[in-house]
Amino acid sequence: MAKRKPVRRLVDVRVLGKVGTSGTVDVPSATSVSQCGKNLATELPLRILGIDPGLGTTGYGLIEGCHGGGCRNKPKLLEAGIIRAARASQMETGELAPRLLEIFDSLIEIIEQYHPSAIALEALYSHYERPMTAVIMGHARGAICLAGAKCGIPVVSYAATQVKKILTGSGRANKEQMQRAVQFELNLAAMLDPPDVADATALAICHYYLSRVDSMLR
Repeated sequence: MAKRKPVRRLVDVRVLGKVGTSGTVDVPSATSVSQCGKNLATELPLRILGIDPGLGTTGYGLIEGCHGGGCRNKPKLLEAGIIRAARASQMETGELAPRLLEIFDSLIEIIEQYHPSAIALEALYSHYERPMTAVIMGHARGAICLAGAKCGIPVVSYAATQVKKILTGSGRANKEQMQRAVQFELNLAAMLDPPDVADATALAICHYYLSRVDSMLR
């Protein structure tokens, strides 16, 4: 039986990006990356993959910046999009394992293409009114963490309120405010849509700025 390929729909960064964002990527040589694309040379651009996990839709955004706290340039968007289930019926029939495999395979594909040096995820939380949300998120996060571990890429987690505060100044920012903040930080001509993509990209931006602060404090 032929393997079902997940739907990976990209946001066209050539349309969204302003000056300097062409949508093309310089891929490091084979001697600079591991089997899965781990970024081993510090002189290579810093690339961070942000992921908003979900079983039905997983959003992702990949940004590129420079190493060290002395860098004055803002990061730029390389690719953003969503990973959807190959069959909508998977979510209706409880086909959990195939869906997790789709998420895992798609992330390995992205890692091998772009060689990120870190993966940023939203920290797991549980709301007393929706306990199943944490269970669903936990399954998706497991597939994402496994992809990172397989490729030797560190996976870091941030609370949603922390990401919102860093990008907007308020830990209670709504979806549209986050979309506009991401648009501003990446100098985009339009907001990233759907919100899953903006949330994922916001995680990458959050890690980028915090890692630069950490570099300056060392």
